[in-house]
This record gives sequence, C-alpha cells and structure tokens, in this order.
Amino acid sequence: MNTKNNDTRQHILDVGYQLVVTKGFTSVGLSELLKSADVPKGSFYHYFKSKEQFGEALIEDYFYHYLERINAILVRGEGSGLERVLTYFSRWLSVENGSCNAHKCLVVKLSAEVSDLSTPMREALLSGANSVVAAIANCLQSGIEDGSINVTDSKNTAQVIYQLWLGASLMSKLTQDQLGLEQAFTTTKQLLAK
Repeated sequence: MNTKNNDTRQHILDVGYQLVVTKGFTSVGLSELLKSADVPKGSFYHYFKSKEQFGEALIEDYFYHYLERINAILVRGEGSGLERVLTYFSRWLSVENGSCNAHKCLVVKLSAEVSDLSTPMREALLSGANSVVAAIANCLQSGIEDGSINVTDSKNTAQVIYQLWLGASLMSKLTQDQLGLEQAFTTTKQLLAK
C-alpha cells in the first residue's frame, strides 16, 4: 500500500475509533463514518469489505497502538516492576478532554456489544486483551524478580487484575464517577505489595 492509501485507511480507522468509542459499534452507521472521515463510499470499500471487517481492523489497529504505549510504561518504563504496573493503572484514572481514559478502552466499550454479533471481532478483542494481560504479567514477573511484588503467579494475577479493572471501568460508566476505578487501584496495590 502506498503512503497516500495507508494514510486514508488510517484516517478512516482514527475517525472510526472516535465515533465507536463514543457511540458504540452498532450505533455508528456507514454514512456517518464516511461523512465524519470525509471520504467517499468507494474509499471505504477499497480498504474494508464490510463494516464487520472494518470493526475487526479497528480493534487490531487499536491494540497495535495501545500495546506500543503500554510497553513504554510496563517494559521500558523506569522504576521497579510494582512502580511500572501502578503507573500503568494510574493512567486508567486520568481524565483527558472530560473523559476518563478507562472509558476510551475498546475492550470495555465493545466486548458485550459485539461478542454475540461477530466472531472475528470477538476474537480480535480477545487476542488484544490477552496481549495486554501478557504485558502486565511480564511486568509483574519483573517485579517478583526485583522484589517489589509479592505474588507467586504473575500470569494468574495479571488476569485477575485486568478483569478487576475491566469491571471497575464498566461500573464507572454506569455510576459516572471514578470511585470504582479508585477502589480497583487500591485493591491492585494491596494484591501486589509486600
């Protein structure tokens, strides 16, 4: 794909992410996406065979960029394993442009919505979530090795903590506050600290 084509495809994905994370996948129609991205219908179908394939590509693109960002914290970040994992989860609490970062997570936004509708999208979400859990587990293992984390099974603990944060993120959307996320942060520290 040449640069212009790749730029157009990425533009459609970027605009699509903003719409989907705000409204949900099924609520965003193709005409709204095309109008917001200011691209003709033919451009969409040049890159994506269907809305479902677009959704799958959107999820894969989201995780590609998300994993780059979290590896900068969990793998290449400064501090002990505990400090790095707490820095990562503190970012879930950050508010940017009036929206909590936890509310911008496609796993939180789409899991219940598309899991029964699209096997490829469900599998893309699961693959991405598993990659996030693996990154957290690697950081936890680093913390076990440097003595800052007191757990015996980094993989299981990473899974439990990630599930805790996903649940807290969903509750945060319902309550429209951050209390559940703050409780998740406290619980995470309690689970990991010596």
